[in-house]
Amino acid sequence: MDTLTRIRAFIDVVEAEGFSAAARKVGRSKALLSKYVRELEDDLGALLLNRTTRQFSLTEAGHIYFRTASDILKEIDNLADLVREGSTDLKGRIRVSAPRTFADAAIGQSLIDFAAAHPDVTLEIISDDRFVDLVEEGYDVAIRITKLEDSGLIARKLSAFSLIACASPEFLEKHGPIIHPSQLSDTPCIVDTNGRTLNSWRFVNKEGTAISVSVHGRLEVNSPLTAMRAAEAGLGVAVLPDFIFKERQPSGTLVPILEEFNPNDRGIYAIYPHRRYLPAKVRAFVDYLNQWFKTAQ
Repeated sequence: MDTLTRIRAFIDVVEAEGFSAAARKVGRSKALLSKYVRELEDDLGALLLNRTTRQFSLTEAGHIYFRTASDILKEIDNLADLVREGSTDLKGRIRVSAPRTFADAAIGQSLIDFAAAHPDVTLEIISDDRFVDLVEEGYDVAIRITKLEDSGLIARKLSAFSLIACASPEFLEKHGPIIHPSQLSDTPCIVDTNGRTLNSWRFVNKEGTAISVSVHGRLEVNSPLTAMRAAEAGLGVAVLPDFIFKERQPSGTLVPILEEFNPNDRGIYAIYPHRRYLPAKVRAFVDYLNQWFKTAQ
């Protein structure tokens, strides 16, 4: 009996949380799956599953074996995909996490364009502003708009990114010119609670020294699009992603301020788990986004 078949049977049973459910899912008999798992345990000389008529649970050895065996099977499947799939014949599902800010803005068109170009790929886009755990939550790729920090993940920069402080012309006429970040502490501001620094806005002077300013205002939102509309209504200064501000800039409803103090250490990244054999469909997706942003700029 093929050891991989036994391992797959064990993983199917664990993921389905029982032999009966796994049998229905994979189209094999409960007795056959039980036989494969028992043979695997005999080969290992260790009990992997606790079995009773009403309960099902992993042993300590089972937990360890499941985590490692799952990773090994993913690598085997990914290697097979890499060999079988060509960039012009991509198939399967890609699960992507993307911030709502990205998906709802014009640059979200990059995702739509990829889907249109690859009709045999199912692109599952989950718009979520939190930093998901790619491995634990089963994502293939995450789009992140951030200052990149060290992690065990692989990151590919798709585009430069900056935050633009801005206000309406009427607001600036009323409150006067804002020429230094320190002025914001005494100026009404619109706080986007999605930002990681919340009420502490970060700038950089020409010497490269960071400047943090505590800001406040009558409006706190969790959407840069809402912050943009509030700034246009004259409720305060907003800090917007550059790709959102640039969409609005031609209308003249917002004026950029403090541009010489913008940090330049942020970017838009495609993040994916470290895998020796990255699935061809995922590689093609990231390559496509990279080329899309080069063309768009």
